[in-house]
Amino acid sequence: MRALRMPALAGCVLLAAAACGGPGRTEVMPDVNAIAERYVKLVLAVGRHDPDYVDAYYGDDSWKPTGAPRSLPDLAAEAAALRADLARAPVPADAPELDRLRHEYLDRQLASVESRISMLSGVTYTFDEESQRLYDAVAPHHSEADFQAVLDEIARLLPGAGPLVDRYAAFRERFVIPRDRLDAVFRAAITECRARTLAHLQLPADETFTVEYVTNKSWSAYNWYQGHDTSLIQVNTDLPITIDRAIDLACHEGYPGHHVYNVLLEQTLVRGRGWVEFSVYPLFSPQSLIAEGTANLGIEVAFPGDERTTFERDTLYPLAGLDPATAARYAAVQKAVEALSYAGNEAARRYLNGEIDREAAAAWLGRYAMMPADRAQQRTRFFDQYRSYVINYNLGRDLARAYIEGRGGTEDHPDVRWREFGTLLASPRLPGGLR
Repeated sequence: MRALRMPALAGCVLLAAAACGGPGRTEVMPDVNAIAERYVKLVLAVGRHDPDYVDAYYGDDSWKPTGAPRSLPDLAAEAAALRADLARAPVPADAPELDRLRHEYLDRQLASVESRISMLSGVTYTFDEESQRLYDAVAPHHSEADFQAVLDEIARLLPGAGPLVDRYAAFRERFVIPRDRLDAVFRAAITECRARTLAHLQLPADETFTVEYVTNKSWSAYNWYQGHDTSLIQVNTDLPITIDRAIDLACHEGYPGHHVYNVLLEQTLVRGRGWVEFSVYPLFSPQSLIAEGTANLGIEVAFPGDERTTFERDTLYPLAGLDPATAARYAAVQKAVEALSYAGNEAARRYLNGEIDREAAAAWLGRYAMMPADRAQQRTRFFDQYRSYVINYNLGRDLARAYIEGRGGTEDHPDVRWREFGTLLASPRLPGGLR
């Protein structure tokens, strides 16, 4: 792993104008770079108590903790002290926007570290309290009635007898990518996503990725960023993968999603500015709403309008051995089902708040999110492992879309949309900055 070497930091700078702590002493103002280094080491220390916490780290190997793990009370005290030090190092009013965003980023990330430590110490929060503390956002609430119009539309698209979820499952089975064709389809999707991204965003010449196929996971795919412009993309093959998932996963995990997001942060902020806090990525933090939201939004940025269906029909369907003539109908059904995405949040909220059990949560997902039984069970395992993290996918996408469109990046202005999308990826902006 490439080590990121930074100059030694004393931890604060002297201010000769005022006294602090009594006569004869000079006030010291904490140095943000030193706070950033301590933040990285704190995140790595928390990761020893939570194997899912550190999603990526590509900084100085000597900063990784050794020996016995520090206690959770000790880590909680360190997080509080860091936030207090940061509060004593305010950003000047005339500072550049990126410096202000950096300060806000560190404060919100540290607040989420405090909350995660509390959770690891046994404190429980409601679903909404947890998502606010960890991700700086709360997903809207929906009732069963809110989804009924969408279900009626799906029923119109899939007429017949029997439960609607069963009709949908039978319909989807016709669009499963054969296992021996999966790699060819997925690589063709990544190639197209990458070409479309490079037409608008400048990436380092050496950026690259590796694809692996894995099993026994609660997620469908994962990007493990390795640093030095390199990602490992893993695709879970526990369940059948339908043709629409090729573009979804290629964009979300690769281009212009997680891989591009991490590459741009490393290039722009870590190497470009020496901001070491971006060399570590704590999964349960506000950063994830930006990461997941932009990864999902990136699908429609890369394939606006009907371009996705056209590419799937002309390229991916033949590679998968599927009938291209069925592409338009399948896309219409998938578009309708996508409108049910917030039903997954409701299932998670009710399940994690103890209002329903696992079987009831799986049944809700089948009834209101159109998830077949096996996929619904997999999703409840995701709830167990990642909890309120689910809001980052749909709420994050919607917040990122509204932010970019508010800056002129609408579908009919693709160059502006790509520019604002790339700027968001390469910035310290967090959920509060999208509103």
